[in-house]
Amino acid sequence: MGTWDIGHFDNDSAADFSGTVDDTPRAGREAVVREALAFAAEASEYLDSDEGAVAVAAAALVAAQCPGGEAVTTAYGPKEPLPDFAPELRPLAVRALDAVLGNDSELHELWDESGDKTWAAGIARLKEVLAAAPAG
Repeated sequence: MGTWDIGHFDNDSAADFSGTVDDTPRAGREAVVREALAFAAEASEYLDSDEGAVAVAAAALVAAQCPGGEAVTTAYGPKEPLPDFAPELRPLAVRALDAVLGNDSELHELWDESGDKTWAAGIARLKEVLAAAPAG
């Protein structure tokens, strides 16, 4: 796992995802985010750390548009403007984060083994913002 800090975009997979979002025409960016969230939310087997990191980054983008959400200002986040995401992405993002924090998640396992509880607290904060926002 190429990770350098605890932020939602502070790893190779999330930074690469940001590049994919930027490289996608504006009209297709919501679909890229939706696909990343759906992949994690609907995972029926072990969720790979790279896929989990992408889901976290996608959830952070959705949460940034919610009341109380934090703007994505890191240099590793998307640089191109994002569309206003459909409100129904919010519960999908919560389900994706539930999968990332679940027992079948390599990303959760790796952070748990590191002993750093700050990462999980950041994910919990994202979930709070997403769950509190109207879903449409």
